[in-house]
Amino acid sequence: MANFRAVGQRVLCPATDCIDISNAPEEAVVKMPRLGFGTYMISARDAEAAVLTALREGYRHIDTAQLYRNEAAVGRAVRASGLRREQVFVTTKLWNADNGYDATLSAFHRSLSELGLDYVDLYLLHSPMRVDARLDSWRAMEDLLRGGRVRAIGVSNFGQQHLEELFAACSVRPAVNQVELHPFGTRRQLVDFCQQHGIAMQAYSPLTKGTRLRDPTLVEMAARYQKSTAQLMVRWCLQKGFVVLPRSVNPAHIAANTQVYDFSISDIDMAKLDSLNEDYVTGWDPTRGP
Repeated sequence: MANFRAVGQRVLCPATDCIDISNAPEEAVVKMPRLGFGTYMISARDAEAAVLTALREGYRHIDTAQLYRNEAAVGRAVRASGLRREQVFVTTKLWNADNGYDATLSAFHRSLSELGLDYVDLYLLHSPMRVDARLDSWRAMEDLLRGGRVRAIGVSNFGQQHLEELFAACSVRPAVNQVELHPFGTRRQLVDFCQQHGIAMQAYSPLTKGTRLRDPTLVEMAARYQKSTAQLMVRWCLQKGFVVLPRSVNPAHIAANTQVYDFSISDIDMAKLDSLNEDYVTGWDPTRGP
């Protein structure tokens, strides 16, 4: 099970380590757990078991998407967990094929039906799409927010140029921007911009899909902390102030990724990890597009 760390009178664990997000000052504040479980391209066959394992290990934030085709499995796991609906923060995303106002509303209701839930906690545009399409889709998401079917709305894979365009054209700003983040791709300029504008950063592929876990600097540092390199990278994300979404179907790895609340990375070692940046991405990177 997840470990715990006392901070003052507050005990930190995956269920209690939360940040407040909101789309506007007049909107209600939503608490979002900072350690989430990613389900990127986990098959529907495997997703239910993986998510149920994650919830039993203490995760209280599950990230899925229309594109992943596992929303139904995620919903079944949430219901099978025995947890109350309000105890699990569920994120899903609109895929590019359903761009535009009406298509977005239809896609959202399909996702809600697949999940078998009455609402989702966070709904994201999965990537920037075309200019006209993303603005129309965002307006539909604003209406979903006002209607109470979504507690917060945000974006994924948006660069600064996309966010500035959204600020200029729409009345509600994103609460979240979910992008690939890890020590080898720190996106400092984008992170600084989002944080200056009150947009929470979510880190997907925080373990570089395994491609950098044997980096010598990581291996040496992880040994000193008596942690795995994966745990070190998850902890780096948390100390940077990000919401982090590690993904696995291996029950041992799912559990191990929660064991990050009993140590802290020193300032010197955080700087050393920051210095690993090489603007590395494991796959697509729409943040740089038009």
